[in-house]
Amino acid sequence: MSGERYQVVIVGAGLVGAAAALALGRQGVRVALVEHRPPPPPGDAWDTRIYAISPASQRFLEGIGAWQRLDGGRIQPVFRMDVAGDGSGAVRLDAYAAGVPRLATILESGRLQSALWQAIEADGNVALHCPATIESLVRNGASTQLTLADGTALEAELIVGADGAASRIREWAGLAATRVAYGQSGVVANFECERAHRGTAFQWFFDSDILAWLPLSGNCVSMVWSTRSAHADALLMLEPAALAEKVRAAGHGRLGELRLLTPAAAFPLRLIRVAAAVAPGVALIGDAAHGVHPLAGQGVNLGFGDAETLAAVLAQQRRGNCGDVRVLQRYARERAEPVQRMQAVTHGLHHLFADDRAAWLRNSGMKLVDRLSPLKAMLVREAMS
Repeated sequence: MSGERYQVVIVGAGLVGAAAALALGRQGVRVALVEHRPPPPPGDAWDTRIYAISPASQRFLEGIGAWQRLDGGRIQPVFRMDVAGDGSGAVRLDAYAAGVPRLATILESGRLQSALWQAIEADGNVALHCPATIESLVRNGASTQLTLADGTALEAELIVGADGAASRIREWAGLAATRVAYGQSGVVANFECERAHRGTAFQWFFDSDILAWLPLSGNCVSMVWSTRSAHADALLMLEPAALAEKVRAAGHGRLGELRLLTPAAAFPLRLIRVAAAVAPGVALIGDAAHGVHPLAGQGVNLGFGDAETLAAVLAQQRRGNCGDVRVLQRYARERAEPVQRMQAVTHGLHHLFADDRAAWLRNSGMKLVDRLSPLKAMLVREAMS
């Protein structure tokens, strides 16, 4: 059975899947996007899911016409980052000192999702199937037959799995994934601050925990507290005022009194390694292709890097078969090094700060880095790429 024919069908229209579809559509690739439910329209309340968008990701989002659709009053540049160890170690990363305009830009997931969908609808280059669920997937020679629950049949040279950490596409393609549970959860919530944050992000390492405050517009912060799962459960049980006090104390009162703006939520932390991100007729992007510890805030940026690279590789292949594994291996090779590097760095830092025996090493290392301005500038530029 044949159906609507596309060069690429992307499964999953989250941030990374929607960005990939938008980028491919703008490159002239015939692309469809399948998603089981549309995103809710953003409201006035702060979104619990907050992302630190790197300058490289911002340039990509500008290039596909999504960034321009964001509400400028709800985004916040990060000009500096103060990192403190569990001893006397501390590092300040400063955009001005490194000769760059900002380290990152903080924004809400829901508002970026809305901007991407608006851009897709305005462009008209992407066939959007939503709400839709997949009934079956059958590989047949050089194409894949995808049947939706409503009977719609799609035929694609390439299926792109952008369907998250529990990817059905990854499982269907037989692309093995290794999961390493950290035994921790990330507790997230947003707070209003007594004192101005002045575009500064804060991060503390203590008692095997990592606490981060990301600046939001309107003198608010978004908290991510990576902690043992039992402690995370205890934090979720606290009344709003008690949680705000706990977070204030853990951050040494840097921004004065805090007031909870959004209910706290938690998600498990794990490392996901995928042996191969491609197979004949299949490519994985975003969380379907990799998972990293959130301490560096780079997960979504890795995903946007996947989307940008895949679009660039496939744009050169418009007259050939987009599912040709030799073409897809170019994408896999280009993404392997940045993904493996970020996984190694975040995994290593997690273990360094989880080991009490390494206290002297980590605090001495932080003090050394803070004294070496060229090294700090290099770290800033690496994070921005």
